[in-house]
Amino acid sequence: MNTMKRVLCSLLVLWSFSVAFGQEVAKISSPNGKLQVQLFLELGKPCYTVRLGDKMMLEKSPLGIRGSESDLSALLQLVAHEQRQIDEVYQEAKIKASHVHYQANELSCTFMNSKEQHLVIVFRVSNNDVAFRYHIPQVGESANLIIEEELSGFKFPTFTTTFLTPQAPPMSGWMKTKPSYEEEYVADEVLGTPSKYGIGYTFPALFHVGDRGWVLLSETGVNALYCGSKLSEGTRDGLYRVAFPEAGENNGIGRPNPTIALPGYTPWRTITVGESLKPIVETTVPFDLVTPQYKASKDYRFGRATWSWLEWQDGSINMEDQKKFIDLSATMGYEFTLIDNWWDAKIGHDKIEDLVQYGKNKGVGICLWYNSNGFWNDAPQSPKNRMSTAPARKKEMEWMQRIGVKGIKVDFFGGDKQETMKLYEDILADANDHGLAVIFHGCTLPRGWERMYPNFAGSEAVLASENLIFTQHANDTEAYNATLHPFIRNTVASMDFGPVLLNKRHNRGNNAGTERKTTETFQAATAVVFQTPLQNFGITPNNLTDATPHIVEFMKEVPTTWDETVLLDGYPGKYVVLARRHAATWYIAAINAEAAAKEIQITLPMLKDKSVRLYSDNKARVAEKKNVFLLNNNQVKLTIPSGGAAVIVGQ
Repeated sequence: MNTMKRVLCSLLVLWSFSVAFGQEVAKISSPNGKLQVQLFLELGKPCYTVRLGDKMMLEKSPLGIRGSESDLSALLQLVAHEQRQIDEVYQEAKIKASHVHYQANELSCTFMNSKEQHLVIVFRVSNNDVAFRYHIPQVGESANLIIEEELSGFKFPTFTTTFLTPQAPPMSGWMKTKPSYEEEYVADEVLGTPSKYGIGYTFPALFHVGDRGWVLLSETGVNALYCGSKLSEGTRDGLYRVAFPEAGENNGIGRPNPTIALPGYTPWRTITVGESLKPIVETTVPFDLVTPQYKASKDYRFGRATWSWLEWQDGSINMEDQKKFIDLSATMGYEFTLIDNWWDAKIGHDKIEDLVQYGKNKGVGICLWYNSNGFWNDAPQSPKNRMSTAPARKKEMEWMQRIGVKGIKVDFFGGDKQETMKLYEDILADANDHGLAVIFHGCTLPRGWERMYPNFAGSEAVLASENLIFTQHANDTEAYNATLHPFIRNTVASMDFGPVLLNKRHNRGNNAGTERKTTETFQAATAVVFQTPLQNFGITPNNLTDATPHIVEFMKEVPTTWDETVLLDGYPGKYVVLARRHAATWYIAAINAEAAAKEIQITLPMLKDKSVRLYSDNKARVAEKKNVFLLNNNQVKLTIPSGGAAVIVGQ
């Protein structure tokens, strides 16, 4: 009898332990078996861990959805699970690799609460990426669900450091135009440090898990059916959660939390994991998980553009100056010129038709700027109220299609609420109907949009080059920021930064204003380091004569679309060496943000026994060009000054 009591007590202890500390209910690994996800139930609450080999990268992290009429985050039980293999090949010219072979294992776990409402948690695990989303089936008559809270979280080991940028308060900043994803990053910050504004952080978010490796968090597949999300404030014990937009965004119009039709899916939350930074930079997971939302109405053409407003500002929005920049594009062999704000007032629709024809005669397409505004900020620039409603938008687009405009840049959005995501999608869909490519500025992060929308060219969503004109601080920190973006912002989506400012002083005369601290070679290198299929370069007509000739010649040939991207070396905020291939030609760019000159030895097996062009900076920080032959060891040693760069071109 005493023996039986002891057995029962032992079983009770084991049961209590499994309830308190969680029972594993399922697990899944990557195709190569190295990346592993385990799912647990703790007191009916689902959670998961992520391991890379034997290294814990994410500790037990919460999962679940809490809705207006259902709680799918607690008191759940597992009722079914299944696995399948994903093996897909796709082509996408607008991202970092034009040909992608996506292989992953998928796990779907169905949970049920006491009301017999169901939550399906879907995990996909590829060799370097974990992604998960929720599927909510319809149960009974209710055909929609107001999601009040998403409990999805990411719990890091406490020794992790962060590379994050804060979410800005709604209706803040210049003319109430924030949030616009244009805040500064802080590198290697202590886990759980409060954000600058106390409302969390924007995606993507990079974490350094000590000597275990790196984790990049983001989301993808966001469209009109959901809001854009962010990361909550972190806790000192390492937990960050998915958070919805602030109530004040969009001037307070609309709910911050999304509503979905049932059955429905949430967007994918993505977790890229690597022992090194190589998988972080090379990941294609934002595009692997999505599908095109509509067919392209034409074969869209992307490429390079000049842009008068950046250095010459509002005073350049006139016929004479725009012709100068069309001529500049023609001389450089560029495909486009962007005409920025106030063109409707300072040039007028009729004269724009003349400029479009002038561009056609020169082989240069015209793109036009628009203010997205309906009611969400005070930005005065026009054209206004042309993109915020369908009738006005379609009328304007019909005119652009008739005269041959190639694309639009739409600026000053109001936040990340579901209705703003619908506006983005509506602009893109209507623009496609009229054969227009689209760039967004003053906007949210693109979330898989390059593959979802064939006419989407890129978004700003970064503290971009216009700030080099506005503040000296931006120039003083230009190299630092440039070495962050390849590892964080630009790794998940195209980034319309507006690079390559060859003026030494940022004004029309190249003789006043803020001062560029980086070298000409550095500026040329950003054409490779920053990726977007339509690059609006900061080159001006005077650069044809006052910039170093071989840098100008390089800028005539550099492409904007890439077939392959490879990280060779680097550390966020310090330096980066990045290789991109266009057809048979490799472009390798190295930039240095550290205070002293840096010596880097890189191996280039793709250029073995080849003669390559090397663009570099000498001790006087003057751009030089020479031919270098790579011997059998395929290695080249670079000495890069602070704020300088090197670029290698070969095939």
